[in-house]
Amino acid sequence: MSEDDNSMEEYPTEIHDYLAAFEKSLGSVDEMLKTMMSVSRSELLQKLDPLEQAKLDLVSVYTLNSMFWVYLATQGINPKEHPVKQELERIRTYMNKVKEITDKKKASKLDKGAASRFVKNALWEPNAENEHTSKTPTKGKKRQ
Repeated sequence: MSEDDNSMEEYPTEIHDYLAAFEKSLGSVDEMLKTMMSVSRSELLQKLDPLEQAKLDLVSVYTLNSMFWVYLATQGINPKEHPVKQELERIRTYMNKVKEITDKKKASKLDKGAASRFVKNALWEPNAENEHTSKTPTKGKKRQ
């Protein structure tokens, strides 16, 4: 057996698929980071509106803190007892606020003018012809 065969036998074979998937995920993260780092931040932010800028900042900081969470776990430190947990919760709160703002923008808006015209036309309005042909007198008025 060669040295490579011995090093492969150091971990249980049941986790090989998990490790392969993890390696693939790391490759994807690396490619994404290279793509993001290829464009200067100021150029990227100039192309985005303020809400999109906030989303980009939140995703960036959440990703960074999540990677730190994984780093702590690999070092044998419980990340649930580390201040990074509170930071991730704080970021999630802001992400929810941005989501609410986005949802409000997407929500249909009421056209007050159209609504008032719709209601006005839907309601029956008495006119002069209807008053004379009506068989029931209106309150407080005498028939002529």
